Amino acid sequence: MNAFTGAWPVGDTVGQPGLTTNADVPARWLAGRLAVVTGASRGIGAATAAAVAAAGAHVVLAARDRQALDAVAGGIAGAGGRATPVPTDVSDEAAVERLFAQVASIGQVSALVCAAGELTSAPFGGTTSAMWQRTLGVNLTGTFLCCRAAFTAMVAGGEGRIVTIASLSGVYATEKFPGLAAYNVSKYGVIGLTEAVAVEGKEHGISAVCLSPGAVDTEMLRRANPALRPGLTPDDMGALIVALLDSPLAYVSGANIPLFSNA
Repeated sequence: MNAFTGAWPVGDTVGQPGLTTNADVPARWLAGRLAVVTGASRGIGAATAAAVAAAGAHVVLAARDRQALDAVAGGIAGAGGRATPVPTDVSDEAAVERLFAQVASIGQVSALVCAAGELTSAPFGGTTSAMWQRTLGVNLTGTFLCCRAAFTAMVAGGEGRIVTIASLSGVYATEKFPGLAAYNVSKYGVIGLTEAVAVEGKEHGISAVCLSPGAVDTEMLRRANPALRPGLTPDDMGALIVALLDSPLAYVSGANIPLFSNA
């Protein structure tokens, strides 16, 4: 049994009352659906895109780095999955509109994972307006723009599931580190935004959940604080996000889930 969702993994029938063959196991929710993953060129986004594709979804990959996106798409295709790379700066409203126009040309979007992230460490007094605007532009405005576009499409489709990525840096009463004022503020905002999407999505069958991990083994973590020991990997995050999307997400819609680690 999956300790996080309380559900049995697909294909695992050992010890399940009344289940004797794999044919009796319900298909995964993601199978055959269309999903969008932002920040998909590296780190959590790339790992999540691969995991979502492995679960049977066609994944649209969005990030700024076309070469890296093509590499991720090639890896997914090599593993038998389906992926379409679409270079996108999520902080640019016109770029997000183009992204979702291309998504609509493929099919009806069912899932969105907002994993694009920006972090520039600087002392508070040395945080320039450009640093502030770029960080909030990617982390918060970018999440808003993608959620709004996906939400609109999901309303027309009658259902949808959205997972956003914040951070323990945006969770009240957790330890904060110097140099991350813009990042912290952006992640507090993502948590509030997710709650708002969940409230308005309920009547349309749209669920939204936020994950707030601590130290994940990514390039961004090493830039933020090289002394931190990561307790999670991008693959851990990808597996968790797929477990959420494949679960009855409506029951926890609007929740922010802090991910602490004892590593």
